[in-house]
This record gives sequence, C-alpha cells and structure tokens, in this order.
Amino acid sequence: MNLIHRHIFLNVVLTCGASVGLFGFVLMLGNALKDVLPLVLAGQLAPDTFFRLIVLLVPFVISYALPMGMLTGILLVLGRMSSDREITALRASGMSVAWLSAPILFFALIGVALATVINFQYMPTTRLAYQREMVDAVRQNPLNFIVPRTFIRDFPGVVIYAGERKETQLKDFWLWELDAQNRVKRFARADSGRLVVDEANNKLVLTVEHAQVELRNEKEPENFSTDTGAPSMDRATFDLPLAKITGAQSVQKKLKWFTFPQLIAEWRRLNVTDPEVPAAERAQKQMRVQITIHEKFATAFSVLSFALVAIPLGIKVSRKETSANLLIGVALALAYYFASIVVGWFDNHPALRPDLLMWLPNIAFQSLGLWMFYRVDRS
Repeated sequence: MNLIHRHIFLNVVLTCGASVGLFGFVLMLGNALKDVLPLVLAGQLAPDTFFRLIVLLVPFVISYALPMGMLTGILLVLGRMSSDREITALRASGMSVAWLSAPILFFALIGVALATVINFQYMPTTRLAYQREMVDAVRQNPLNFIVPRTFIRDFPGVVIYAGERKETQLKDFWLWELDAQNRVKRFARADSGRLVVDEANNKLVLTVEHAQVELRNEKEPENFSTDTGAPSMDRATFDLPLAKITGAQSVQKKLKWFTFPQLIAEWRRLNVTDPEVPAAERAQKQMRVQITIHEKFATAFSVLSFALVAIPLGIKVSRKETSANLLIGVALALAYYFASIVVGWFDNHPALRPDLLMWLPNIAFQSLGLWMFYRVDRS
C-alpha cells in the first residue's frame, strides 16, 4: 500500500469510526430512553444494572450503525477531498477512480467480515443477555413498581395510587379496577395497606385495611343512577400479577437472537418430518429461519453496498459540509432499510422466496454504485 492509499485508508478508518460511534450513540440513546431510563428514574433499576444494560446494547446498535457509519464516513472523506481538488489532482496524474477506491473497498470488506461476526454471534448473545438482565433486575425487587404519588398503570386491569410508601407499607392508597373497555368497575380507597411478594405465583399481594369500596354495575359501569353502595371493609386483598411487567419466568427467545450454529440447528430440526406439525406450518417456520439467516448476511453485505454507492457519490457531490453529507448518508440508509422492511412483508409467502428477496436492496445499491462508478470514471 503506497502513501496515497495509506492516506485515504487512514482517513476513511478514522472518519468511519467516528460516524459509527455517532450513529451508535444515537441508537443507544433511543433504546435507553425507551426501555431503561424510565425504570431508573422511577427507582426500579439500580445504577450499576443500568450501566450493564447499556454495555449489552453496544453490539445491537453497532449492527445497525456500522453500515450507516461506513456510508457517511466515505461521503465525508471523499467529499472533502473532492471539494479541495485533491481527487482532481490525483486523477490528472493518471490515477483512475477504481485505483483510488481500492483502500476504501478493502476497508469495506473488513467491515463486512466484522458485521457478519456481530450479526451472527455478538449481537444475538448480548441481546438475549440484555433481555434476561432486564427481567431479572426488575423481578429482584418488584415492590419498586409502586412509586409514591404516581398513578401506576403497569398492572393489567388495575390503576393504583399510593401517597406514601415505606418498604412494604403503603399510606393513602387508591385502587381502580377496570373492565375490558377500561371502564371502572370497582374502586377502593384505604388509609393504609401492605404489599407482599408471592414469588411462587409471580404476583404482588396487596392487603388494605379500613377500605371504602365502591361497586359499579358490571353491565353499565358508567351508569351512576344505580346506587350500589359504598361498603366499608376492615380488610381486603388484591392480587397484582407481575407477568406483564417483569415478563414470563424465562425470556422467549426470538429467531434474531439465535447464533449461526443455533439457526442451522433449528433449520435442520424443522427439516425433519413431524407428523404432529402440518407440512405447511413447518415450511413456514423453516422459511422464517432462512429469512433470518439471509437477512443477517444481507445486512453485513450492506456495508459493501453502501461503500460502492458512497465512493462515486462522494466524488461527484464534492461537499465539504459535514451536515450535508450526514443528511445524504441518513437518507440513503433509510431508503435501504425501508426496502428491507418491504421485503420482510412477504415472510408469510414462502412461494415468493422472501429469503432470497432479502438480497434485492443490496443488488439495487451495488448496481447503482457500479453504474455511478462507470459514469464518474468517464467524466
């Protein structure tokens, strides 16, 4: 690798690394704000658990940030070089676009290999560990879901409010039981109450004392003309199931969380005839495994596809502005991922071979990139 190739290679590596870090941070921030941060602010997750969950998010966000970072980094480097007339000077010296692109394509192939390893090994294992860590952390102290002076809607069919909580003791407690249409069918208020975790049945048991209970007409709960009375009860017990908010006793493993050997083993298992499973259902499940495998490979190869588009586009656009190149990179990446989503809509139609259709966005981008290469090299 000569001096010019080393110069281009180092610039692309550093800029792509920064771009991957930027997109990874944005994606991680979105996931943290959606899943983790609300639990931390509510006191339902310890800070050390929060940081472990953030670390486990890294391979997941990198699997999406790597292709976008490659695209944007190449646009930034070549856009700057073209704007500064460096590309013009090099081409005037007799160097072709293909020769100048060699170190970038070499780096793109390294990115493909890295993305493949991440998609098939690190992302599945850390994503599964993330889900299990989340469930275990929440299940370790489910009482933290009762946040004082907050309306709690996490429990199915129930809205609860407590003015004060000291460990398992509650004060100024309110409870609304809802029907299937979210209408209040029973209301209870108590001066004090006590929460106990029933680990065997995965639920919280709430016992209130000196409660005022208001019953509604089950058929017409919003009809207040019927006086059902407001009886006073010395003690009442309510069950608050935890399955919805802490998950089942074990995390249900999705196909995307399977490693490559696990996907192959699952495909072979479904390939064996099972008299208890209809052939059509077995074929559909097998196709979903094939779609997952092809999707992971196609996402890895999108690094090369984006590079093939970014090289001629960066030379042609000739922009030094970072914001403009970032916008172009994001727009192209969104177009690619939208096309992948559209192809995914055919996963229930095995006859259309949706597993092979997963490669259409790559084929389209690579064809566009090669055509642009041809046009730029002849200009």
